[in-house]
Amino acid sequence: MPILSRAALVEHLVRTRIAGDVATPRDNNLAHYRRLANGDRHYWFGLELGDRWTDEQDVLAVMAERCGVVDDPAHRVGQDTIDPELTVDGLDRLAARLRKAAAGRERVLFATGHPGSLVDVHSRIAGALRARGCDVVRIPGGLVADEGYVVQFADVAVFERGATLWHTHSPEPMNAILDALGEDGRPDLVVADHGWAGRAGQRGIDSVGYADCNDPALFIGEQEGTMQVTVPLDDHVVDPRFYEPMTAYTLAAAGLA
Repeated sequence: MPILSRAALVEHLVRTRIAGDVATPRDNNLAHYRRLANGDRHYWFGLELGDRWTDEQDVLAVMAERCGVVDDPAHRVGQDTIDPELTVDGLDRLAARLRKAAAGRERVLFATGHPGSLVDVHSRIAGALRARGCDVVRIPGGLVADEGYVVQFADVAVFERGATLWHTHSPEPMNAILDALGEDGRPDLVVADHGWAGRAGQRGIDSVGYADCNDPALFIGEQEGTMQVTVPLDDHVVDPRFYEPMTAYTLAAAGLA
């Protein structure tokens, strides 16, 4: 696939609604910010936020700065946005960390709570790092969490229940993996999203990942330094192939194309 320039990638992100005017409505975003501020751990994504983020307006301010949502507290319903320039900035930071992983032949774990959209993004990066000598973590078999199983598909850890791969925010699948791997098998880097990424960062592992505009926790994690990189994007657009130019750009920026 041809590598897009930054300007062309920004145009692609907006056209496919990975960024720009995204599908997630403003009222949904604000509801999630409120729930995080009210201490609902489902929205903490495995991070321990204590009582540092109890004001919804503080959460909104972080999301405006790091994701590009509308910063006006009076805007309560209707369209909300992700700044595509911030998306590409995040991809550049992600690429820098991937370049470091390749140079050090690090041990890297990939995981996703969005198997319907992001498996191929993670899998392509895993393959590129393996080709440069990295050890892509193979998770132990038989792992159980949240009344389901933690399995691996195309190098990416996912949550399975009832012969179906599930969308999950839970940190428990990542706990199951890290507990089973132990200190000797601990990854140097986790590339993930949702609670998989947050819990890895909370447990002291370098963690990078993707997050939507209604998922503030990982942006707060980067603000506080628990997450190394959080890339803002719509994490479930209508066609997963829309992410392919973004992935190609990231690999090229990391010197892995």
